[in-house]
Amino acid sequence: MAEERGGTELRRDLRRTGVRRALAAAGAGVAVLFALGAGVLAGWAPQVRLDEAVSRALYAGDDRAVATDVLLEVLTTPGVTWFRVLVSLPVLFWLGTRRAWRTAGWVVVANVLVGPVTVLLKEAFGRVRPAFENGGASYDGLSYPSGHSSGIATLVTIALVLAWPRLTGRQRRLALAAGLGLVALVGLTRMWLGVHFLSDVVGGWALGLSWTLLVAVAFDALPGGRGGLPPREGS
Repeated sequence: MAEERGGTELRRDLRRTGVRRALAAAGAGVAVLFALGAGVLAGWAPQVRLDEAVSRALYAGDDRAVATDVLLEVLTTPGVTWFRVLVSLPVLFWLGTRRAWRTAGWVVVANVLVGPVTVLLKEAFGRVRPAFENGGASYDGLSYPSGHSSGIATLVTIALVLAWPRLTGRQRRLALAAGLGLVALVGLTRMWLGVHFLSDVVGGWALGLSWTLLVAVAFDALPGGRGGLPPREGS
């Protein structure tokens, strides 16, 4: 009985630590999001100059080959809503077979609602896209924060939080590296295509991370919580 109580207390301590870390990371993300947003609203010269310089340096060009354009559009796809929903369906089915409804609810809310949240922020900050002839100017909508960037950050954060308790230490490092690589790639494609500034992309990443973690805390879906997945048996 004493050992069982000790195990329960240990799990509670781990959960509380996880929640504190998640809230700290989410708070940092919110701070970055609104600090960059304030720079956008104020037209802060250093931020504007950096954004414009990076945009010019990375833009793939108005005369880019059709094959290059197609490749970039493919590489940027993981950030769109339909892709995130599609890859989440097998996970939701698996969670349903385990009757992990709280976990499934967190996945759905974080994945689906990050889009409307991003749109509301775009309207609030009102930034126009980069003015490239065949780049940002050809896309409808506003620029800050990047919806593709917030979307991919959300998808990767969901995947890591779900998988974390079921991975070994080496697998966690590999999964984290792969996730960060995918997030960076999608963000870069937005600038290669000429549809976003650097601060749009970074703001989108910050939004996706903080939003997903806050929803996870609300659903108690972090590892050790009622909506978190248990460690793999035998691990």
